[in-house]
Amino acid sequence: MARGGSKGVPGKNLRSIGGVSLVGRAIRAARAAEKVSVVYVSTDDAAIALEATLHGARIIERPAALSGDTASSEAGWLHAIPLVREDLPDLNTLVFLQCTSPFITGHDIDGCLAEMTDRETDCAISVVKDHSFLWRLDAHGRGVGINHNEREQRKRRQDLPQQYCESGAIYCVQLAPFLETGQRFCGSVALYPVDHPPIEIDSLQDFALCSQIAQAGERSEIPRERLAAVKAIVMDFDGVHTDNLVSTDQNGIESVRTSRGDGMGIAALRASGRYEMMILSKERNPVVLKRAEKLQLEVHHSVDDKVAALESWLAARDLGWDDLLYVGNDVNDRGAMEHSGLSACPSDSHPSILRLADWILPLPGGKGALRSMSDILMAAATS
Repeated sequence: MARGGSKGVPGKNLRSIGGVSLVGRAIRAARAAEKVSVVYVSTDDAAIALEATLHGARIIERPAALSGDTASSEAGWLHAIPLVREDLPDLNTLVFLQCTSPFITGHDIDGCLAEMTDRETDCAISVVKDHSFLWRLDAHGRGVGINHNEREQRKRRQDLPQQYCESGAIYCVQLAPFLETGQRFCGSVALYPVDHPPIEIDSLQDFALCSQIAQAGERSEIPRERLAAVKAIVMDFDGVHTDNLVSTDQNGIESVRTSRGDGMGIAALRASGRYEMMILSKERNPVVLKRAEKLQLEVHHSVDDKVAALESWLAARDLGWDDLLYVGNDVNDRGAMEHSGLSACPSDSHPSILRLADWILPLPGGKGALRSMSDILMAAATS
């Protein structure tokens, strides 16, 4: 569910974290979950509908009566169910995601669904472990401990009773009890602990904090084991190593901009000895060769058929497509990305590539995208 009206932060669901809108992040997480068949977005907003379609969701038009501040989430869910059942008549399980929790992963969704099945419960929610000392006010307005006795010797946090706080991210329900009660907590409840930051975005300060987390490195929606399986990295040049802009002087001499930070990231990957690496470009331009020489990377340029070129390159190294991470940004990269075991793109890539890519890097091309990729890959390789 993604309403267009947000009083605290206007246009909240379309604002970006790590280069991807909140609604886009939720959709991508759902699409990455193995146990999710189809992703729907219920919205009253045309811009959100367009963004949701870009990331691969089907749209349910949410009526005005269910779009105000007082409308419950459950009311929107109940409205959507008959429409979903037209596509999925055997529907028996639902997953509801909150766009305001930006670090949901497909692994988390699958885990929450599995917990509901394993515990044989009516519903399940994502939670985070909580070690807080909780207080309430008594009839005289004085503080009284809830999960501790304030009149006894202070306990260590780890000795408190085990407790959990809702993360606000994932709600799973069995359809029958949900329809009977109309409530997300429609019976017995399974708890699924997640380790993503327990932040629900309600303010610009929350956005700023989450943006810092997303760009800090070592965090990705791609499972670590999938990142750790990468053996080869092939990158397009324009729009990946560069910001996709070119300066041309009066003599027709072209120049491009690249990032020193990206260069440091490539150097770290090369020094690790874990990866075969190459730049693969459609353009024939001396600047590609010079940048590759600077980075000590193999380069193939003036290549129209990138799939055929990669077939030969991988075979010569006794590697397969499943070993390859391909980083592209535009439509001429589509074939290579579709074949690769893992595909990535900078956050400012062409819309069709944003939808296709397994991994949207949190920064634009030529402005740190490859450095963030390097940091995350290196963290996965050493964890």
